[in-house]
Amino acid sequence: MTEPNEPTDSTARTESNPSAGQFTVTPAAVEGEIDYEKLLERFGADPLTDGQIARFPDHPLLRRRTFYAGRDVDRYLEAAAAGDPHAIVTGRGPSGPMHLGHVLPLYLAKRFQRVTGATVYLPLSDDEKFLAKDQSFDAIGEHTRDNLRDILAVGFDPDRTQIVVDTADADVIYPIAVRLAKHLTPATVDAVYGDQDTVGLQFYPAVQATHLLLPQLVAGRQPTLVPIAVDQDPHVRVCRDVAAREALPVEKPGALLGRFLPSLEGPGKMSSSGDAPSIELTADPETVAETIRTHAYTGGRATLADHRENGGDPTVDVPFQYLRYFFEPDDAALERIAADYRSGELLSGELKEIAIDRITEFLSEHQHRRGELGSLEAELEPFRLPERERRRALERAGVPSPLER
Repeated sequence: MTEPNEPTDSTARTESNPSAGQFTVTPAAVEGEIDYEKLLERFGADPLTDGQIARFPDHPLLRRRTFYAGRDVDRYLEAAAAGDPHAIVTGRGPSGPMHLGHVLPLYLAKRFQRVTGATVYLPLSDDEKFLAKDQSFDAIGEHTRDNLRDILAVGFDPDRTQIVVDTADADVIYPIAVRLAKHLTPATVDAVYGDQDTVGLQFYPAVQATHLLLPQLVAGRQPTLVPIAVDQDPHVRVCRDVAAREALPVEKPGALLGRFLPSLEGPGKMSSSGDAPSIELTADPETVAETIRTHAYTGGRATLADHRENGGDPTVDVPFQYLRYFFEPDDAALERIAADYRSGELLSGELKEIAIDRITEFLSEHQHRRGELGSLEAELEPFRLPERERRRALERAGVPSPLER
């Protein structure tokens, strides 16, 4: 049931020896310096073409190939261009405060929604985080509520956005996950995700597959695209395999695969790794400035004279990479910054200040919208699945309501 260029379940996990200059990429762990092109060979995904990027809504994350590969992208683009129903699924695992790397796919999804009218589904996997992290339900719940405020602050259209929280929406999520779990064996889960600590984590891929199929179960068969960092691609592949095995009225979801926002520590480090410093969405300007000035790896030279003579390297400079990923939308301005840095005219400290200004401006706008929110219950209500849509999803999944069984 697997497509010709798509790996089977037994090869879905990419893992090697980081100490030998290689890397590990799984949904649970990312180590080493990532070879993104080699990942495509192992995962069986296709690099985005210039033509495909031109058909997407214009956005620096695509234009500069931060999102650089995908699956079934053309099917999604055709539906968007024709004005046919199409959906985006992205979300959040609420194990702590959100930082810059977490929010970039959300702003990309918002752009798609505004330009093409995509319906956006935003699942929060609080159950998985309780199982995977050494935190109480109360702690995970607090993170969930805090993360929801940041998600709402992005500014999605409530008429085209659905937010589901696994434990709060278990009445629809759990029965569908049980239906899908019949097509997931322990051997498949182990092959994709490695040994799991609990039976709860072994079951979770069925919940994740439910997230990715939910737009079609609610609103009917339609192309669905999942913009994710490349380490999360196994979730999509498992769901595609389940969707092919189960007789459901759905298409296999497509994927838009992205590179990692670098850690402030420098090349080869991921923004979500270990104890690396990160910039939270609630950080004040002083904290942003101090964090970047103190921790951001630069591509500058060791001395002022050497830098003036030989210039810096923007390809390894983290402040420049933050600008390139998202925070400097003007391509011409970005190229001027790169050229000035390479020539030695622009110093590392000056480049840090440019990044501080851009990130602070972005956070100021985000935090303003966040501060304007009222009570979470009232703000969230327009984004919740209505009862009729819950029933429809269960019916399409072949799971009648308990009173009808």
